[in-house]
Amino acid sequence: MKLRLKIIAFACLCAFFNQQLSAQLTYGTTGLLHMPSAEMQKDKTVMIGGNYLNKGLTPPKWNYGTLNYFGSFTVFPWLEITATFTLFNGESLGYKNEKGFFNQDRYFGFRIRPIKEGQFWKYMPAIVLGTSDPYTESGDENIASTKGNGYFSRFYIAATKHIQIGKEEIGVHLAYLYNNRKDYPLNGPAFGVSYHPSFHPQLGLIAEYDSKDVAIGATYLLLNHLFMQFEMQKFTRFSGGLAYKIYLK
Repeated sequence: MKLRLKIIAFACLCAFFNQQLSAQLTYGTTGLLHMPSAEMQKDKTVMIGGNYLNKGLTPPKWNYGTLNYFGSFTVFPWLEITATFTLFNGESLGYKNEKGFFNQDRYFGFRIRPIKEGQFWKYMPAIVLGTSDPYTESGDENIASTKGNGYFSRFYIAATKHIQIGKEEIGVHLAYLYNNRKDYPLNGPAFGVSYHPSFHPQLGLIAEYDSKDVAIGATYLLLNHLFMQFEMQKFTRFSGGLAYKIYLK
């Protein structure tokens, strides 16, 4: 009887925190699994977390699975700023006697939403302009560097529209990505769909093409703060992460 009451209490608690929040991108910012979207966090949301990234999600400098950690802040409903740190191991940097993770790559990113969903007419998608790792002062010192640091450089425009089908809602996401990298070029469209079932909206299901590879995955928001993401790139390569969300407003 006590066990049954605990299960009922937990279910009620989950139902109380009935929110659909955008997925945690492996770049450490809001988006789908690995592609950008035009969804935004709630105003004044701080997100702190980290991921395990399989080598297929990283530039060729990482020929091994690695970890990253990040912090993001949605300053206004239309602006998000992110700092992301990705770990190197010693051997990849030329330190043959160093084992394990030895250093880290650091980059910043931001997203601006000039148009929110339904702003001018009911079918209007949300629009976001964004970038990650846009500038480097090492190797090739410019914006949209071709080599050197700036490994995760990308610029994008993304659009998102949510479509109501009965009681259910499907998110449709389109984006175009670009960078000038020789080692990890991005120059093409990306698209994805997301779904939060009405009977349990804390769960999110995602399928996407990120301009390079297809992936499927799931997200889960536990007790309104702990966000989990799991991804299978090309249906075979696992990546996953955790983030803790703090709402300052």
